[in-house]
Amino acid sequence: MNSQLLLLTVMTAASLAKVVKVPLTFTHPLRHQLMAKGKWPDHHSHRNHMRLSSNPKTQQQMVIDMKDYAYYGTVDIGTPPQQFLVILDTGSANLWIPDITCGAAQPQLPRNCAKYCAEFEPSTCQDICGAECCSDDASAEEEIVNTCDEKYKKQKFDSSKSSTYAANGEDFAINYGTGSAKGFMGQDVVCFGGTTVCIRSQVFGQATWVAPFFAQQPIDGILGLAFTALAVNNVVPPFINAVNHSVVSEPIFTVYLMHNGPVEMPKGGVFTYGGLDTENCEDVIAYEPLSSASYWQFKLKAIAVDYVSVRNGWQAISDTGTSNIFGPTAIVGRIAQAVGATYVAKYGAYFMRCDAVTTAPDVVFTIGAKKYHIKPVNYIISIGDSTYCEFAFMNQDGAGYGPSWILGDPFIRQYCNVHDVAGRRIGFAPSKQLNK
Repeated sequence: MNSQLLLLTVMTAASLAKVVKVPLTFTHPLRHQLMAKGKWPDHHSHRNHMRLSSNPKTQQQMVIDMKDYAYYGTVDIGTPPQQFLVILDTGSANLWIPDITCGAAQPQLPRNCAKYCAEFEPSTCQDICGAECCSDDASAEEEIVNTCDEKYKKQKFDSSKSSTYAANGEDFAINYGTGSAKGFMGQDVVCFGGTTVCIRSQVFGQATWVAPFFAQQPIDGILGLAFTALAVNNVVPPFINAVNHSVVSEPIFTVYLMHNGPVEMPKGGVFTYGGLDTENCEDVIAYEPLSSASYWQFKLKAIAVDYVSVRNGWQAISDTGTSNIFGPTAIVGRIAQAVGATYVAKYGAYFMRCDAVTTAPDVVFTIGAKKYHIKPVNYIISIGDSTYCEFAFMNQDGAGYGPSWILGDPFIRQYCNVHDVAGRRIGFAPSKQLNK
């Protein structure tokens, strides 16, 4: 290649690189929806049963079964584009959406059902256990929850309608504590959230089976934003591909999440691909090097609140796909006591008075040389009750695997997260909404 052509190629690539903002929507997590229906205690018991009876060695993404999604964005796939509502998830690394064939044939799934499932009313049983656990009658097999049924309003990808689609030939399966997504891989154009920032040849999952758990979620699939090391089938994640092909101006993306409230919001925050979000975020306080470029994982030195201070040092991850903050049971219990929260066993969660939002102390994380204060407005979560709210810290039921702390949405609402792919580091910037 001569020097003039090389210069032209570099200039063209630079002109195509962009910074784009993808708006998010917010909805109350499934946990709060089930609480409102009085079904959460049964669901919580069943979920614990599933975790204890599963074999960790067979799970490909352990942390994901703790997720309780609240923030959603979109992704476009194919030519012309087909749009899907997805979790923009920094705690996983694969893009998958339902295929047009999803649900056409029910897989033979092993029964892993708690005895109490048979005691529920049919509708409650299906919500909590999945219909495969709700009848011993083989003739009832046709009634198994089909997440891709039209009544669940999932968008499905039709490869026959895309002129740029290419078959991949490889199967995929992502296992969860309460089900799975499985199908086959395809390859096509993928664009972030209706923007012109696109990967021309992205491998993604086309699910032919999606766990009944997802039937209750208002999403089609998941867009993983972690690293290739975490990806099923070693697929290069879309944003990593965008960086590798110089599609974005900088090898970073910024996450800004708005405060949640008692109602669903059409605007829940912004993902900024290829740059900093100076509109919604202050200057970065500090960057922390990743201890593992799989999740967005780093060292958490200490945590303190009021009279409680613990400096054990742990591995932690920042995770947009987790609506709470998870940590070791003993430490979470001490923090809860310090802020005035009480554990309610049947819900597997802590609760405190909603009006404590004006009097409760900050919870302070020490990361690197900096302290990060989480205000009560971000850790006291409304669930529709005007008197009692949920305390956003929850016990880590990780069965001994994975990081000790998962810093989910309450932490990210307080501090915008700047994900630096090339630098293998994560930065924290105060959210400007605190000053509004």
